Amino acid sequence: MRLSIVTTLYRSALYVQSFYERMSRAASTLTPDYEIIFVNDGSPDESLSLAQALQKKDPRVVVIDLARNFGHHCAIRAGLSYAQGDQVFLIDSDLEEDPQWLLLFSKRFNDTRADAIYGVQQARKGNFFERTTGDLFYRLFNIMSSVRIVPNAVTARLMTRRYVQAVLLYAERELFLPAIWTLAGHAQEAVIVQKGSRGKTSYSAVRRIALAIKALTSFSDTPLVAIFYTGLLISIGALSYAGYLIYRKLFHGLEVMGWPSLIVSIWFLGGVTIFFMGVIGIYLARIFVEIKQRPLVIVKSDSSQ
Repeated sequence: MRLSIVTTLYRSALYVQSFYERMSRAASTLTPDYEIIFVNDGSPDESLSLAQALQKKDPRVVVIDLARNFGHHCAIRAGLSYAQGDQVFLIDSDLEEDPQWLLLFSKRFNDTRADAIYGVQQARKGNFFERTTGDLFYRLFNIMSSVRIVPNAVTARLMTRRYVQAVLLYAERELFLPAIWTLAGHAQEAVIVQKGSRGKTSYSAVRRIALAIKALTSFSDTPLVAIFYTGLLISIGALSYAGYLIYRKLFHGLEVMGWPSLIVSIWFLGGVTIFFMGVIGIYLARIFVEIKQRPLVIVKSDSSQ
């Protein structure tokens, strides 16, 4: 198989037929040896039946029906695991991402021989709130995590087989693909694209917040480590102030009222408590990293075969 095209379906009934026609034309320009994989992510509309109707007419269409709605990123990973092509083109089916990008990405792929060609929006689409919160998330994630993700990257990307296999090594339950794309390594090149808009998005504010929390807690142990340093600073501050009160009493004969000593005691004990919680947090952070069982290395090539 030369080329696999992977897309997901969720409330996509309005776009399935048009996506199939446009994607087929683009793929046929490159090769007759291709497949189009539709992954139905528990869509409540007619997306599944429409895709199945296409499958009956065209043997190059593959339909994967998930048992329920698992989420966009999990559905993408499922589709990638079924892809058989030497090259895999991932794209959303709602036509905000143009199927003709396949030709653009393929040209860049041939020019650079990179393992992944991905699209990046020159200007993030959406209203002021969406753009602002999106920019804030990217900044916050890249500050808090050791993994750097590309701001304003779109779903669409053209990948080699070995890159897809590297991505599939990450069998995480709390899946956040933008970070996995980076962790998979290999040579990757960006292409500037202009993403369309179809109005209302299936990513509500609540889903966006949930995704942001998942991303930050899955790829950053900074909050846990921060607890340790917060407790440490509070303890140092309380001890310093206690030393100051003792100094005033011993060298200046000033009475130490009950209120300051009580506050110092409370702050000191609070700081110690948070400090010990922070120590536990650091150990939890280590467990947090270990239980993911991410691959230690990814072999790009070898001479054993």
